[in-house]
Amino acid sequence: MTPRRGDGPDEPTFTERARRQQLIDATIDLISTRGYPATSLSAIAERAGLSKAAVLYHFSSKDNLTRAALEQVMEQFSAYVTERLARAAGPREAIVAYVRAMIGYQQANRRQVRVITEMLLDDDGGTRLKTPGSHDTHGRWQALAELLMEGQKAGVLREFDTQTVALAIGGAIDGVIAHWLAHPELDLDAAAAELEEFTLNAIERRS
Repeated sequence: MTPRRGDGPDEPTFTERARRQQLIDATIDLISTRGYPATSLSAIAERAGLSKAAVLYHFSSKDNLTRAALEQVMEQFSAYVTERLARAAGPREAIVAYVRAMIGYQQANRRQVRVITEMLLDDDGGTRLKTPGSHDTHGRWQALAELLMEGQKAGVLREFDTQTVALAIGGAIDGVIAHWLAHPELDLDAAAAELEEFTLNAIERRS
């Protein structure tokens, strides 16, 4: 009996998909606890209970495996935010939902946040991007810019450059999260409320 495959002959089998997910989960665990440099293929194999050869069978290199882990984290992050935006009653509410969702996902998924920071930030204490613009993976700030533009068209937001303001709001969110990662005693719920107020003060139409 051969392993059941996906929709096509070149699709991985159920077992292969399970093994790949097992390796991605092990990679996320190790990057979040040891950091990216100390996460070797051997360590991943040991954590997953597989041989190094098995790791290389599914992912030909550490780079491919860690990229797959980052891609999964970013897709889950994006889906979390998108789901909450879909519930918003209007443009203003959507922007508030965006800020809350960006904080909420990271608050609930600290391991995944470590993967993002380890993969995207330089090794100098996490203050510089390895690749400028890489923080906009999956169009995070572009999505916010579009929400801001919708609010302007609806007449509830003042006129401003949406890309610049989206980057400023995104930077504020990242700054709060970076501080929380280093200082977990920070009241992140209170910080989210302050960020919401900060954002609305920056974008709402003034009378």
